[in-house]
Amino acid sequence: MSFNSSIWEERLCQWRLARERLLRRTGSQEEIPDPSDLGSVDEMELRQPEMDNESRQFLSRKVPIPPSMIYPYRVSVIFRLVILVFFLRYRLTHPVHNAYGLWLASVFCEVWFSISWILDQLPKWQPVNRQTFPERLCMRYNQPGKPSGLASVDVFVSTADPLKESPIVISNTILSILSVDYPAEKVSCYVSDEGAARLTLETLALTCDFARKWVPFCKKFQIEPPSPESYFSQKVDHLKYNPYPTFSKERRLMKRQYEDFKAQINGLITKFQDVPSEGWTMKDGTPWPGNDIKNHLGMMQIIMGHGGPHGSDTRALPQVVYVSREKRPGFHHNTKAGAMNALVRVSALLTNGTYILNLDSDHYINNSRTFLEAMCFLMDPSNQKICFVQFPQRFEGVDANDRYGNHNTIFYDINLKGFDGIQGPFYLGTGCFFYRKALCGYDPSFEQKILNTRWLDLRMKSPSDNHGHYFSDASDESSSSLLIQELNSLEREFPSSFQSMKMCFGQAPLLIASNFVDDDIFSSYATSEEILRAAIHVISCDYEDKTAWGIEVGWIYGSQTGDVLTGLKMHARGWRSVYCMPVRAAFRGSAPINLSDRLTQVLFWATSSIEILFSRHCPIWYGYGGGLKLLERVAYINAVIYPIFSVPLLIYCALPAICLLSGKFIISPITYEANIWFMLVVLSIFAHGFLELRWSGVSLQERWRNQQFWVIAGVSSHFFAIFQGLFKVMLGLNTRSSTLMKTHDEDSAVEFYKFKWTSLLILPTTLILINLWAIVAMIFSIVVHGYGSFGPLFAKLFFSSFVIVHLYPFLKGLLVWKHNIPTVVILWSLILASLFCLLWVRLDPFTTRFQGPDAEACGYEC
Repeated sequence: MSFNSSIWEERLCQWRLARERLLRRTGSQEEIPDPSDLGSVDEMELRQPEMDNESRQFLSRKVPIPPSMIYPYRVSVIFRLVILVFFLRYRLTHPVHNAYGLWLASVFCEVWFSISWILDQLPKWQPVNRQTFPERLCMRYNQPGKPSGLASVDVFVSTADPLKESPIVISNTILSILSVDYPAEKVSCYVSDEGAARLTLETLALTCDFARKWVPFCKKFQIEPPSPESYFSQKVDHLKYNPYPTFSKERRLMKRQYEDFKAQINGLITKFQDVPSEGWTMKDGTPWPGNDIKNHLGMMQIIMGHGGPHGSDTRALPQVVYVSREKRPGFHHNTKAGAMNALVRVSALLTNGTYILNLDSDHYINNSRTFLEAMCFLMDPSNQKICFVQFPQRFEGVDANDRYGNHNTIFYDINLKGFDGIQGPFYLGTGCFFYRKALCGYDPSFEQKILNTRWLDLRMKSPSDNHGHYFSDASDESSSSLLIQELNSLEREFPSSFQSMKMCFGQAPLLIASNFVDDDIFSSYATSEEILRAAIHVISCDYEDKTAWGIEVGWIYGSQTGDVLTGLKMHARGWRSVYCMPVRAAFRGSAPINLSDRLTQVLFWATSSIEILFSRHCPIWYGYGGGLKLLERVAYINAVIYPIFSVPLLIYCALPAICLLSGKFIISPITYEANIWFMLVVLSIFAHGFLELRWSGVSLQERWRNQQFWVIAGVSSHFFAIFQGLFKVMLGLNTRSSTLMKTHDEDSAVEFYKFKWTSLLILPTTLILINLWAIVAMIFSIVVHGYGSFGPLFAKLFFSSFVIVHLYPFLKGLLVWKHNIPTVVILWSLILASLFCLLWVRLDPFTTRFQGPDAEACGYEC
């Protein structure tokens, strides 16, 4: 936001009333000026002392969890840990001799679960909340009538396939970025098009034209959210609290204009769906370079902004740049991480924003003050070592019950608050503000030495003030030669430093120069042709060869996503991160609309974790001697090792059915002492869960949905990720990852429980059927043959029912008969096989194993 004068008007009135009351109380005859007679200069003079005092305050503060909430929670953790130790001691010292294999498997699983719980619990020992003060930030850096001192921000948006990532969704993301409450000259938006699609470029051009209408409307009426699709779809009375008399009329006009804009976008989609045999051509008749998406030149176009085709009339809007990096066969392009690194280099040449915001194409800005919220941390002088500010991911289009755990509130509202109390949260792949220097490989203690002062001297030599312009006049050769002379002089004076910079950042001199300043002052001394030529050079497919890009600089390569590795690198250098959770969600995105896509998404993440686990960047052995704190290391270890825990989980979910069908159990004869330990284990679990929900504010239903999906994903995506990740690491096989369709509309509700067949559904389906079959077989056998001891029977039935309840969302999906043919055929085959096995159990003469004498031989007490 700009400086909020309404706040100070209210404070000024309060000050005047207090002063008037004081004068009347003391009987002073001093004339009390009429507020309407005070000019703007007098008002600012009266405000200035209070403004100065307010602006000197901290821009953010850490808010610890109240002791009445956190201390009982820590006691419950210690209590549960002690009980767990005694419970495991009992299990290890009391084997089941007639079911030794089952007992050994169950103890193995319980030990692994205990290790998993400890790894998950340690980083949550000291959770914190944070509070920001955007008004103080604006008083300090963005006062009215003065040049804005806020830092510049480059926004990166990545897209791959416009037919899967809807162009209207991408447009709404761009429009929300252009409408933020932040100085327009300080914001630049870079769109990376991995599909080299002309549809994406045409969509951006239409979006920029519509932004001329939408952005002023948002700024005038303070529209929230600044995404038109979300704003116009809200079922609220927008006229109730809006004081502007013209708002209703302008809102109706804007809605009609937005509908026309959507019609234009849909027309583009229809036009570009059928590709001509000779490929697409540009307006001048030349072939479109991106006709072959795997073999094309690099492309870049400044669609809107300073120096762009629209000229000076767009100064009120941020800059928008389209970038599609070069693709050639035989080169490994490193997917999203490679695209982001290309944007880092291009943006360094054009705008060189001090901070970088990374967004997915389906994540729009939901809170127009988000930039100010982030700057409260990044521009606070008391926070010198912050490398990035991470915001939680919030999703829309999810069913009311969140049946597939898309909101993931346990991670975003509990775990990340705990990490923030140590060294900061992980980088989550989107919704993150980076400090450019940290992203480019600098340590927190770096000093901008000689070169910073040399650039300041160079600025003073400038023949004209070009600050704020990205390109100087193309005919100005003196500025270009001055820049080259200065670079050559610095290289001769510090040859070793410049050589190491070239080995790190590549051979582009302008890119090297951008690393020594926090703005784009160096670009005022180069012609537009030189900068554009350098920009095309840095997005070529071979530019990163023999450099540190992807190894120590930028987004780190080595996994499918690169998110965890990028954050780990910065934390290992000694940086810290911050977790910001404003009251109004900063960003909102789309989530997968059915279980199959959700499991595919989780498989993608889990495979990346396995890749990191078996790489040199594994946090178990990486980064010792650096700045990575112990508990932060534990958090990273848990983030890469969690797919391994799917093995004991799968075994444990199959044990109930085996126990029911075999007549044996995993626990030895239960004594009075054992009953006490079991009751204490259950009590500690419930107490710990309740107290965790109490300090975090997460609801019981949200926790239960996360628990259910953890089981479903554990026996499907996490288990498959182990083998997929090992194949990639050991055999060098590249698994294909496709872009998920995550958009939704009014008719998408019917898709929530629709199953699209995938191999990930095999194991959950099998576990449900064998447990149901075992329960039915046990009950049938009891009815026919009887049962001697019902204590072990109830324990087995509860054990098996517990597994089925956790898989209930999956089971509900199976009961919706709107699947494709392969799913129906396979499912009916499994059901028929189960009925056949049930009939075999009925006719099998050995069903007497369910009867009482065998149970008595096991020694159970009722």
